Amino acid sequence: MSEKKVHDFEKLKLNTSDYKSSPKIRLAVQLFFLIATLYTGWRFVLFVSYLQEGGEAVTRPPGVEAFLPISSLMALKYWVLTGDFNSIHPAGLVLFMAFVVMGLFLKRTFCSWVCPVGLLSEYLWKGGQKIFGKNLPIPRWLDYPLRSLKYLILIFFAWGIFMDMGAEDLRNFIYGAYNRIADIKMMLFFAHISTFSLVVIIVLILLSVVIKNFWCRYLCPYGALMGFLGLFSPAKITRNPETCTDCRACTESCPASIQVHSKTRIRSDECTACLTCTSVCPEPDTLSFNIYKQKKPMSGKMVAVLVVLIFLLFTGIARLTGHWQNSINDDEYKTRMEQMDNPEYNHTGE
Repeated sequence: MSEKKVHDFEKLKLNTSDYKSSPKIRLAVQLFFLIATLYTGWRFVLFVSYLQEGGEAVTRPPGVEAFLPISSLMALKYWVLTGDFNSIHPAGLVLFMAFVVMGLFLKRTFCSWVCPVGLLSEYLWKGGQKIFGKNLPIPRWLDYPLRSLKYLILIFFAWGIFMDMGAEDLRNFIYGAYNRIADIKMMLFFAHISTFSLVVIIVLILLSVVIKNFWCRYLCPYGALMGFLGLFSPAKITRNPETCTDCRACTESCPASIQVHSKTRIRSDECTACLTCTSVCPEPDTLSFNIYKQKKPMSGKMVAVLVVLIFLLFTGIARLTGHWQNSINDDEYKTRMEQMDNPEYNHTGE
């Protein structure tokens, strides 16, 4: 065997080995963001408890604003229109933009590498597989209409924000009383959850056990946004028909039920770049995640680095430029919490 062929063979083995380790690398990144989310949530609970009961002061964790995507979308439009990077939930806008960049350049990696709900959903259906032996298959005639639901929800919010709200409307909401403590209201909603809301959550959990990624695939508007942005991503799963043996291992393992084995380049909005298909492919140099016309694929390690780097870059710049912590002091929070049960105050007060 010539020296060049030996080198090429070793390179193929290296690429294959990289993808084989992708599930473990992705899990490590998922756990990193899960721990960060849980820590943020714990600190926020302590912060709200401090506001309600007093005691030693606790700093509010800005990362909790990641769970206010509608407010962040409004803030993005308001920033574009006026140049005002709002000081009410600045971290929410920063994180929203970071996730949008991930979607534009790395497809729906937010859904499969970052989102804790995505992680929970993944292990719910995997648990269902172990319990029942398989997940409930959804026929195409039903799957397509159900998948459109998340886009209808996204369009509903996007239309209201981009078509019906001008700069003044946006300002009134962003700096209004309701939005100023929307994060606290969100926490109290789950802390004092109604029976109806609890039943809805339980039903969604049960459906996620028997149907792969039920919430993410059919109802999540954030997933719809990432799917739409992913259509424009230069990075996609690519199949080499010349080396493919049509074993269908990729298709059978795909959490999004994409027919990977029959496509040359995966453009589907449902592809989350989880790299599951590349990790199970038995043929070297057959399935890869790469940028269009670039022969060198991105390994699982590279995707992990890029995802974390985008996150750290945006949050780091926000901290350095003073766009991370909000401008609401503890006294204002306490006052607004005392008044937030007043409906008139919630909708009109500032």
